[in-house]
Amino acid sequence: MRKILVIGAGKSTAVLIKYFQDKSSSENLHITIGDISLTNAEELAANHPNTNAIALDVFDQKSREEAIKSADIVVSMLPARFHIEVAKDCLRFEKSMVTASYVSDEMKALDQEATNKGLVFMNEIGVDPGIDHMSAMQVIDRIRNQGGKIILFESFTGGLVAPESDTNLWNYKFTWNPRNVVVAGQGGAAEFLQEGTYKYIPYHKLFRRTEFLEVEEYGRFEAYANRNSLKYQSIYGLDDILTLYRGTIRRVGFSKAWNIFVQLGMTADDYTLENSEHMSYRDFTNSFLAYSPTDSVELKLRHYLKIDQDDIIWDKLLELDIFNTNKKVGIPNATPAQILQKILMDKWTLDHGDKDMIVMYHKFGYEINGERKQIDATMVSIGEDQKYTAMAKTVGLPVAIATLKILNKEITTPGVQIPIQEEVYTPILKELEEYGIIFKEIDREYLGYNPDGVKG
Repeated sequence: MRKILVIGAGKSTAVLIKYFQDKSSSENLHITIGDISLTNAEELAANHPNTNAIALDVFDQKSREEAIKSADIVVSMLPARFHIEVAKDCLRFEKSMVTASYVSDEMKALDQEATNKGLVFMNEIGVDPGIDHMSAMQVIDRIRNQGGKIILFESFTGGLVAPESDTNLWNYKFTWNPRNVVVAGQGGAAEFLQEGTYKYIPYHKLFRRTEFLEVEEYGRFEAYANRNSLKYQSIYGLDDILTLYRGTIRRVGFSKAWNIFVQLGMTADDYTLENSEHMSYRDFTNSFLAYSPTDSVELKLRHYLKIDQDDIIWDKLLELDIFNTNKKVGIPNATPAQILQKILMDKWTLDHGDKDMIVMYHKFGYEINGERKQIDATMVSIGEDQKYTAMAKTVGLPVAIATLKILNKEITTPGVQIPIQEEVYTPILKELEEYGIIFKEIDREYLGYNPDGVKG
């Protein structure tokens, strides 16, 4: 049997494993799931006859090498910083490799050796990055093949709670790594192109500069800018583009309320708080406010940030229990971001029956035959439950499909790469449609930048 090694048994892996298991008989596959927690790996293996689970610590060189050496292809679902350990062994034992993570400088440095050995090192083949690349390049290439010139490209993605499970004032629950949500946007200004002009949004202004989006059947959303929208300008072949903007989708009103945490300093992750383990949630909130012998914590916060008592933002803050005197942080030497994450996880964790939702929205502006036109493309995916989530589906399926196509030598171009070539994106997008991951396109009058937005 052909052996697939999957390293990492996290939340995004369930659909990936199920895809391999469903294909295991017809494709003659045996799947090995390796994870530092044997219990997690066994849970995903689910006693399937063509699947086994092993305990695998990526930093245990002997067991890592043994597992990779015996595989025909390797899928790394580890945190991004650990892929390089796997990649070096894949080179040594001449195994192709697939990950959903961004290409790191260390990974990029392996390109020539992987190419020389005829190995495919496919990266950025999840949802974002991944489905966003493939769906964008499909339209961009189609416009170019018709003689058109791309002048605008805007791309937005969000992991959200499905409408039927939307039960809090923030219209949000965690569907991915909560830490990434808390520290989103930090590390430099957001950078993008607007009508030929470079634009920058510093972190402290990021959540007050949003764009509004309308998705048929699902209503209105907002988006804030990703940190570096220009990263893919040359990769996509958009060197002459006038507008290039990538953003993260939330429900309308989220960003304005989230900005309260940013302005208070609760999202900071570069220092720790004294006695954090014994702090109450109220103590934590109060630690960012001026001392007053008479005013309450609530009054100080409202006055400091000019929030009216009947403002919906105030209700959102109250809903999170940030003024609770009984709930304790319980984390020693914690950063503000770590404490905020703990508070949010109390309220934003998916309940047993909850479903999540992935929303993706592309805008393509182009010139053809002397006219300016626009295509809007949207994709919405709803999860089944807490295990087979929309996030796990949209991350895991592209990874799984790409892995099998590499194994079957349908994708053969060697080297460290992302899925922007037609030989990669065309068959993968076609198969994703069988799983309900479908983009709806609307041709419309060219609008340029969104007149409702304030990013320009």
